[in-house]
Amino acid sequence: MTDRIRVGIIGAHAERGWARGVHLPALAGLDDYEITAIAATSEASARAAARAWGARHALTDPEELMAHPEVDLVTIAVQLPRRDGLVSAAVAAGKHVYSEWPLAGSAEQADLFRAQAQAAGVRHAVGLQSRHHPAVRHLRDLIADGIVGEVLSTSLTYSLSTPETWSERYAALFDATKGVNHLAVVGGHSLDMYRFVVGGFAEVSATLTTRIRRITMEESGRQIEVSSPDQIAVAGLLRSGAAASAHLMTGGPHGDGFRIEVHGRAGRLVLRSLDDSLVGPEFVLTHAAGGGDAVTVEVPGPHRPGTADEPVAVRNVRRVYADLAQAIRTGGPSEPDFGTALRTHRLLDAIRTSAETGRRQTLED
Repeated sequence: MTDRIRVGIIGAHAERGWARGVHLPALAGLDDYEITAIAATSEASARAAARAWGARHALTDPEELMAHPEVDLVTIAVQLPRRDGLVSAAVAAGKHVYSEWPLAGSAEQADLFRAQAQAAGVRHAVGLQSRHHPAVRHLRDLIADGIVGEVLSTSLTYSLSTPETWSERYAALFDATKGVNHLAVVGGHSLDMYRFVVGGFAEVSATLTTRIRRITMEESGRQIEVSSPDQIAVAGLLRSGAAASAHLMTGGPHGDGFRIEVHGRAGRLVLRSLDDSLVGPEFVLTHAAGGGDAVTVEVPGPHRPGTADEPVAVRNVRRVYADLAQAIRTGGPSEPDFGTALRTHRLLDAIRTSAETGRRQTLED
């Protein structure tokens, strides 16, 4: 590997998309990286993306990108339904991997990817970047420092306004058999952030239901049946013994974003978002000591590379890349990685199983 980590992007676009809007500026702000190769669906789109991303190599075959001698890290920025085999192939090629979330369709598959990467000795990251928001990290630190004393209970609510007319490219979101449905995407991002703050679940009971049964495809006007749950309700116990609940709500014209409450014997912490963005919200953190009134807590200095005028999602993703670069250079750990993804997939699988069987599920440590 040269002094700079050379990155190949699978799923880059010249003008639009998550990778163009977030990964490109995140990487551009780090001296550790150089974008050298792009793989897209056609020769024309690959050339256009390579120009926009400043890459020397424009390719149409992801396997060719993975085998390229000028690629050290493969970023897989295509959605899960179109990602079949790419993670394993990149690891088999001996490349470090940054995969978008969801990593896999199940915990079993995520565990396989983690084991393959460990055996190959490559470093890995997954796109669960919301845990790197400074307010989220500060809330976690305050709990660990004991500002509210022994934690008695915690709760997460997230409500997202969603239209009932969608583009065809989002159809998989409403299909329970796809890995990019509401439980995987909304549930994965939200619950990983929550786990990062309050700790892991020891056991869960869950209810899933679908309230909006049909949506309309924008391009054709056709209606499709919705099988993915839009209401996700979870209750259980954390490993600390604290009671925990999460209710994730999508649908309707108005969303109120995130709210995390932590009740302790010495006070209460509340983190709430100012909008209903899933991956780029701004947060306000308040603390009430004893029986006193709640006061706003100022979040100290940035926890990651970036400037305040950048989109939150860019700064969060940049932190993932910065930590991954350190892990690649030193051999040390970084999170979120495939192990992080495995723990989140296990929680999602337990939620799904509890809802299907009506039985409380115990999670592995």
